[in-house]
Formats: sequence, C-alpha cells, structure tokens
Amino acid sequence: MTTQVTQVTVTELATLMKQAAGVTVDPHDLERRADTPFAEFGLDSLGLLGIVGELENRHGRALPTDAERCKSPRAFLDLVNGALATGV
Repeated sequence: MTTQVTQVTVTELATLMKQAAGVTVDPHDLERRADTPFAEFGLDSLGLLGIVGELENRHGRALPTDAERCKSPRAFLDLVNGALATGV
C-alpha cells in the first residue's frame, strides 16, 4: 500500500483564494511575495477560514488550528503541507 502525499501549491492557494474569498491574485506574484501578509493581497481571516475548510473537505481531515491564523502564504503553505505530510 502506498501513501500519497499531497502538497498544496502556490497555484492551488491562488485558486482557493479566488474561490473561497473572491480574491484574485496571480500565482507568480503570490510566490514572489510569499512572506507578504495575506491582508496586503486582500484576504481577511474569514477568507482564510474558508480556504482551510475547503482543504479539510478535500483531504478528509482537520488541519491544525493554527492554519487559520497564518499571516502569510509561506507560513500557511509550510504549516498545511507539513501537516499533510505527517498526517497531523
């Protein structure tokens, strides 16, 4: 039995920002500015909560509670991908 590790990419995060919060951001810009606060992209805490909920539904498990409090795309992706890789 193989375990498939799924990573959330910058492109997927940009798509989720559009779907869950109506915030359009170019994935390349998001990657270039990965340490920029979500607020500067126009994403608020409710939008981030929507993204967390969507990812939890997709992966069939809860993400760490800290995910919805991440301040930047890099912090969010590091936390979420770390949790998905370890199953935490």
